[in-house]
Amino acid sequence: MSSRTNPQPATPLRHVSGPARAPVRHPQPAPKKAQKPARTPAYIIAHAGRQVRFGPVVFWAAVGSIVLMGGWSAATATYFAFRDDVLTRLIARQAQMQYAYEDRIAELRARIDRTTSKQMLDQEQFGRKLDQIMRRQALLESRATAMSALPDLAPTGSIKPPARGISFREPPAAPKPSPINDTVTFVAPPDREARLQSRAVAARDAAPHEAGVKETDGVITRLQASLDRVEQHQFATLASAEDYYETRARRMRAALGDLGLGGAHLRGAAAPRGVGGPFVPVKPGAGNATFERQLSRVSASRAQTEKLTQVLAHVPYRKPVVGPVEFSSGFGVRTDPFLGRPAMHTGLDFRASTGEPARVTANGKVVKAGWFGGYGRMVEVDHGNGLTTRYGHLSAIRVKVGDTVRIGQTIGDVGSTGRSTGPHLHYETRIDGEAVDPQRFLRAGVKLAAG
Repeated sequence: MSSRTNPQPATPLRHVSGPARAPVRHPQPAPKKAQKPARTPAYIIAHAGRQVRFGPVVFWAAVGSIVLMGGWSAATATYFAFRDDVLTRLIARQAQMQYAYEDRIAELRARIDRTTSKQMLDQEQFGRKLDQIMRRQALLESRATAMSALPDLAPTGSIKPPARGISFREPPAAPKPSPINDTVTFVAPPDREARLQSRAVAARDAAPHEAGVKETDGVITRLQASLDRVEQHQFATLASAEDYYETRARRMRAALGDLGLGGAHLRGAAAPRGVGGPFVPVKPGAGNATFERQLSRVSASRAQTEKLTQVLAHVPYRKPVVGPVEFSSGFGVRTDPFLGRPAMHTGLDFRASTGEPARVTANGKVVKAGWFGGYGRMVEVDHGNGLTTRYGHLSAIRVKVGDTVRIGQTIGDVGSTGRSTGPHLHYETRIDGEAVDPQRFLRAGVKLAAG
């Protein structure tokens, strides 16, 4: 290809046939001065004697098209040459991201399973502890019922509901795993951020469970401490009751020994009541043997104390008048106030005013009530087992023969009837018909009262 600008017109060649002649030269007119046309750029392509002329716009359009097609061809060739490698890398990257999230899902599932298992274990342990507390509570209530049979003991054994809103509450239920598909396409953060998020989620889910477990453990600890205090109070109460009954029984036996009452008097006074039934041995429950043994000892001591109390209820060791005790004459040999000679005084004279009540000193039955010689108006009460008491010089009698009288009951009014120099109460105690010093009984009563 070549290019030229403003080509000159070629001189036409003429062909002449025939013999050669000398060229005839004709005069040429003088050339006119040619005008220069406007120059237009042009591109000529010459090939095999042929020329193709192009304008600049067409030329550059053709060149640009050729360049674009070449670039497109090169890019297409490059794409097809490296397509497999690029796709492989993209697929590997996508697979790496998917594996990272599958690992995250597996880790979350494992954490959820561990948390669920731990919560189920905590709930099972809480249920066992609560069941133990309920069984222990029922045991303490049964102990309180057994202790309530002892009238001298205050019922105990039940615990009050926890104050300030404390109640039984199970640990928070384990969160149910949400269904997660096995094949998931993720467009999300990379692996490191996914693991960080999974740890944060696990820590956030575990925090409420740990708080709930601590709260329930605190409640159970407080309940167990409360039950411990109740149980300790029950054992302390039984120990105190046993000591109380044994001390009372010891004092009563000592008093009866001082009075010379034992053996036949004790057995006769403690006549059996209307009780009975088949013998069924006691089988102490599991974990309750110590309490049963201690309760059995307390019951035995109480039964012995009640037996002695029944005996002492028929022993006249109480004073027969109200108020301070003042003796105007004692028991034994004295100068007779009427004859002035030594005489045996078979009782005690209690200083009192006319009309004051004379009270019986023990349970018994009236065997005499009326006028009896030097006693004047007199009441005699049989207390059983050979024990009797007499109340003389009464101004009035308020019972009759055959009446059953109780301790402290008024049987008459103080007076000065019979062989008496002034108002007072003549009081006698007799064992098998023989008069004994009433002060022996009064001193025993003082000891018992002090005990």
